[in-house]
Amino acid sequence: MAGRDRIVHLLRQLERAACRCPAHSHTFHQGAAAAGGRKTDYAFEMASSNIRYGAGVSAEVGMDLQNLGAQNVCLMTDRTVSRLPPMQAVLESLVRNRVRFQVFDDVRVEPTDSSFKEAISFAKKDSFDVFVAVGGGSVIDTCKAANLYSCHPDADFLDFVNAPIGKGRPVTRALKPLIAVPTTAGTGSETTGVAIFDYEPLKAKTGIASRALRPTLGIVDPLHTLSMPERVAANSGFDVLCHALESYTALPYSQRAPCPTNPINRPAYQGSNPISDVWSRHALSVVSKYMKRAVRDSEDLEARSSMHLASVFAGIGFGNAGVHLCHGMSYPIAGNVKTHTARGYSVEHPLVPHGLSVVLTAPAVFSFTAPMCPERHLEAAEILGADVRQVKRADAGAVLADTLRRFLFDLQVEDGLGAVGYDKDDIPALVKGTLPQERVTKLSPRVHTEEDLSRLFETSMKLY
Repeated sequence: MAGRDRIVHLLRQLERAACRCPAHSHTFHQGAAAAGGRKTDYAFEMASSNIRYGAGVSAEVGMDLQNLGAQNVCLMTDRTVSRLPPMQAVLESLVRNRVRFQVFDDVRVEPTDSSFKEAISFAKKDSFDVFVAVGGGSVIDTCKAANLYSCHPDADFLDFVNAPIGKGRPVTRALKPLIAVPTTAGTGSETTGVAIFDYEPLKAKTGIASRALRPTLGIVDPLHTLSMPERVAANSGFDVLCHALESYTALPYSQRAPCPTNPINRPAYQGSNPISDVWSRHALSVVSKYMKRAVRDSEDLEARSSMHLASVFAGIGFGNAGVHLCHGMSYPIAGNVKTHTARGYSVEHPLVPHGLSVVLTAPAVFSFTAPMCPERHLEAAEILGADVRQVKRADAGAVLADTLRRFLFDLQVEDGLGAVGYDKDDIPALVKGTLPQERVTKLSPRVHTEEDLSRLFETSMKLY
């Protein structure tokens, strides 16, 4: 009993030290007994992949596969990464350790349901006992989906896709081990149980979210980030920035509804919580210190290594707390792309890179959400370099929005949605594509309407 009392005491101390703004003034509830009849959750849980970090650590992947007793490995990547040093390092390790493997290198950057299905078909054709993903979030997410559906060969594709687009069924069967070797410093996919894709029939992004999808091991090798082009480094970094900001300002876990009747139904994205807060704040500090250096100098190993770690930190934060409006609104921005050509990307299709689609709405979004937790918005602005000593709580949104605009301008970000091919006539379609993203948008600390979303998209048409 003494141990339980100590835990209660520590949690109450955390609560007293926490933000007291309207969105975060929740109270501590003791034990599962509080769950009976509750409308909102009373607990949160932390989950993350095992992470191994170090320069050159990719050379160990072959030994890891030997240790797992792998007999037939599915190695996934994309056409660009397949020609780069990270893939070469992994291949050399596999060959050196006499690991049998087959390569699927047709992963699409910004995957679709069709490209997921191609990878799933490949995975089902053989009896793979371990999966390895070498690449950015697109590769890792595709590999997660291939692992999932190859282990559920009779499942319909929409069975595990998030509601309301899919059925959102829980994953109850164990998957094969998956080792993720990220080559970008952005998505944090090596830490999470989420796989995101464009659902072509609706022209909107959705995904699959289950802790079962988490990679067994994330091998984070900072040497791989040296091969990232400048704009890829920038857009990957913007994803880290918004992961940190959104998870830190998300609706608190104790205000998220419904309260699950069974812990298997507790979502991966649970709302802000004391543990995720630590990771998200620290990731934001690293972004503030190192991101501009990492973008401007591809040989700055300290900066690019730090951003690679920031991606992991933010991944642990948002992988358990979730994201909200920036990501929810980004999915139709990416899914409805017309003719925009992304600088620095070797792809043949129109593309608004994920990190760019997320950050273009950030100034408008955080100006909108600030009234619900102004202290957290001011703290974020301060971490990013703003002087907030004389700033009133009512001005928190404007200050963070201005701070973000300066940050984006310094990194030569396109001047709003208008610069990537959208205009006011597209707003209804963008709003329509955001509405199914309830898994993330419901974590906004501020309740929003379709009219609010329309105004946010309109405000985001021009940044500067």
